[in-house]
Amino acid sequence: MLDIKDIHSGYGDIRILRGINLSLSQGEFVGLWGHNGMGKSTLMRTILGYLTATAGSISFEGQDITGMATFRRAQLGIGLVPQGRAIFPHLSVLDNLRMGAVSFSQDRDETVSSVLKHFPRLNAYLDRPGGLLSGGEQQLLALARCLCGKPKLMLLDEPTEGIQPSIISEMVDTLHRIRESTGLTLLLVEQNQAFIGSLADRVLTMQKGVLVNESSTRDFLNNTHAFASA
Repeated sequence: MLDIKDIHSGYGDIRILRGINLSLSQGEFVGLWGHNGMGKSTLMRTILGYLTATAGSISFEGQDITGMATFRRAQLGIGLVPQGRAIFPHLSVLDNLRMGAVSFSQDRDETVSSVLKHFPRLNAYLDRPGGLLSGGEQQLLALARCLCGKPKLMLLDEPTEGIQPSIISEMVDTLHRIRESTGLTLLLVEQNQAFIGSLADRVLTMQKGVLVNESSTRDFLNNTHAFASA
């Protein structure tokens, strides 16, 4: 589904990504692990087009999207749940979800209702401003809003930051159910090793803008201390 070849990217003259090669198959959940400042979020932003690749190529479902506008990538089926959630705090939960389904004006309410079946906790808060939800509930809202855009590939950036354990467990169960029902593909950036281990089929480790290791989830969890010192 996603094929990244020798991607370089950064911010102005500051080069962050230094030759990233990465492929994801349809329906695969892949974890991307590493300490802060190693380039994980930069890779996410480059995949979605917020940052321009200075070298290399990105293909999505066989189509070269390297120079494609961000909104076109979203239309093709790439969705982002950003670090910090970035919900609309003054809009109601329902209106946040409707904003996520804005591309489907003909069946927007049907799309929202379909997504809400996976997020029963949110049904009690549909009229409440998003900013009044707890941090964990806001993260669930951000996930649900992204899914209202019907993504084929979801980019999920640091979703467990500051979130209570019960919500983390709920996110894991929800994402597994959604994969089973829709075939969703997931690229997960996370520092919570247990969370990666509960979701990912394999784990990539990034260090200083380079992917330095790929392992099965079992090996990743069994070698926690080795990876933590990377």
